Amino acid sequence: MTIPNLSLEGKVAVITGGSRGIGRSIALGFAEAGADVVVASRTIADLEKVAQQIEELGQRALAVETNIAVKSEVDNMVAKTLEKFGTIDILVNSAAINIMRPLIDLREDGWDKVMNVDLKGYYLCCQAVAGVMKEKKSGNIINITSTGAVKAAAGLGAYSIAKAGVVMLTQVLAVELAHCNIRVNSVGPSLVRTGFSEPMWANPDVLKAVEASTPLGRIAEPEDIMSAVLFLASDASSYITGQTIYVEGGVLA
Repeated sequence: MTIPNLSLEGKVAVITGGSRGIGRSIALGFAEAGADVVVASRTIADLEKVAQQIEELGQRALAVETNIAVKSEVDNMVAKTLEKFGTIDILVNSAAINIMRPLIDLREDGWDKVMNVDLKGYYLCCQAVAGVMKEKKSGNIINITSTGAVKAAAGLGAYSIAKAGVVMLTQVLAVELAHCNIRVNSVGPSLVRTGFSEPMWANPDVLKAVEASTPLGRIAEPEDIMSAVLFLASDASSYITGQTIYVEGGVLA
């Protein structure tokens, strides 16, 4: 019996939201696993720092300033990736925004901003990259969703609704693309120690309450999420598609 490993040697991966937090951790983890990595977000200076770290790990890197809510920018990201690397093997959608406000108090433009990045942007990236993957009849897409997709929390309404949409987007694409040997899965974190969620975990009272309600007694680190994404990106998960793995320390149990 051959035990599968988590190597991504020879693969080309595109990571949206790759300049910080979970996306950055995934980008560096993939590089350590042997992949060449494209990082995309709206902040080129931060992307270039991550790209340099990837190259220091011995892998090729490309930083592409991209607003994933805009189709022309997504198409440009894919075109630049193909120009440098010739293919795309893995897509990880990790970019996200949130506006902490009760849903009934959220303005229409706030709703649109969240939906455009957290759901439409994922759809646009999946659509663009799947076109490349279909031609070569192989590929792997991993979307970052959230425990908020299945457990409501005050102030996270639009974000949670978008993330619930990501779960269904994952399932639909898994069914539609399986005949092309393209797998599509999601990873759903709970609270993770990143800049994105710092307003929550930096509050000692909130942190203590979250830790107390989490069976494993701590919040997640970015590397916890990276490990699950790496598993889904590797051949070790070759018979898994259409699934969401929640990395949440037991809070949904």
